[in-house]
Amino acid sequence: MDRIAVKFGGSSLADGDQIKKVRAILAADPRRRVVVVSAPGKRHATEAKLTDLLYLCHDMAAMNTDIAGPFGLIRNRFAEIAASLQAGSSILPEIERFGEELRAGCSRDYAASRGEYFSARLIAEYLGAECIDPADSILIRANGTINGESYSRLGTRLADQEPLYVMAGFYGSDRHGRVKTFSRGGSDISGAIAARAAGAVLYENWTDTSGILMADPRIVDNPKTIGEISFQEIREMSYMGASVFHDEAILPVREAGIPIRIRNTNRPGDAGTLIVPTLSDTVMAGTEIAGIAGRKDFSMICLEKSLMNREVGFAHRLLGILREQGISFEQCPSSIDTISVIVEDGQLHGLEDVVIDKIRRQLEPDKLYIEKNLALVAVVGEGMVRTVGIASKIFSALKDARINVRVISQGASEMNIIIGVSSPDYEPAVKTLYAAFIC
Repeated sequence: MDRIAVKFGGSSLADGDQIKKVRAILAADPRRRVVVVSAPGKRHATEAKLTDLLYLCHDMAAMNTDIAGPFGLIRNRFAEIAASLQAGSSILPEIERFGEELRAGCSRDYAASRGEYFSARLIAEYLGAECIDPADSILIRANGTINGESYSRLGTRLADQEPLYVMAGFYGSDRHGRVKTFSRGGSDISGAIAARAAGAVLYENWTDTSGILMADPRIVDNPKTIGEISFQEIREMSYMGASVFHDEAILPVREAGIPIRIRNTNRPGDAGTLIVPTLSDTVMAGTEIAGIAGRKDFSMICLEKSLMNREVGFAHRLLGILREQGISFEQCPSSIDTISVIVEDGQLHGLEDVVIDKIRRQLEPDKLYIEKNLALVAVVGEGMVRTVGIASKIFSALKDARINVRVISQGASEMNIIIGVSSPDYEPAVKTLYAAFIC
């Protein structure tokens, strides 16, 4: 039987009523047999995140401070959900034992992982499913990447295709068998690992939005949902700041060619967004762009030097200065006598004078300055390379809106065009481009 792996985020598991929606979603398609769960999410804006409370408990215990306050919030949260579902009472004594583990000095990763662990235990009991502890199967290297052996180990655990499985997200174990977590949001990675290990035909990621939007809804009113987008396009949009999908969660399913569908737990009838290895011919023919994304808070280091092109290794030496200071760069536009390097403000913070001094002494530029308050906006789409007039449409729209373009960059794949504008022009630029292509 073909199986679908599903991951439910914290908003989908915030209380008993939300978890009942999860049960209905699973019942609607019997192929949904592999379920990965996050810790219960916030029920309202002012409520503390469960994982934050777990970190707080660990840190307070490490300082020999009474953890009764935050630990009580954690215990009560699970008790309320268990009572609402009339299930999961068996985990309450375990939570009390966990309190003793905190006081005894358990690791920070172990403490943080218990939100997902108890969530999986409770939901598995409620659904009558087999509960899987990822610490037994998923191996995480010291640098946070996945050990490839994880897929076969977890695949063996999921070999029987009949049962319903519920696995905790967010963590696994290191080579010594100690619990190790992914970065925040890592349950998306766990879901992708489970999808690949199970040989799933689809990985569904259920959240509180009906798919990926074509622009930031904080800037554009009611932006359209992307129906279908490629792995490459989603990577470009994510890199440019779009809050679309955890970067590392794409890799396991991308390598296996498993599509992802982003869906809304509260609106299960919505189609959501399908992320695919290769766009269909219909989508390629019918859309100019996939979406628009961007970020603020960049600075541009600008150099001018006559006959710079004659100096072998000039750019290499420039970038080497940044490397020595641990600074990565975003873009590097250049011409025959000029070169600029765009970096995040956070990368340059506290190092500006050092970098400028080293560049001046080692490269002896005719002119050197830093331009601040820069924002980058990307227009992304695989179909752009086959569509005549995309660049003209971009720059004509910005010209009509009287927005000055400071930087123009296009990657070798011709999948995106990145423009740099002053920070005050960022929101107007996004709105203008969205209107030019979508409205």
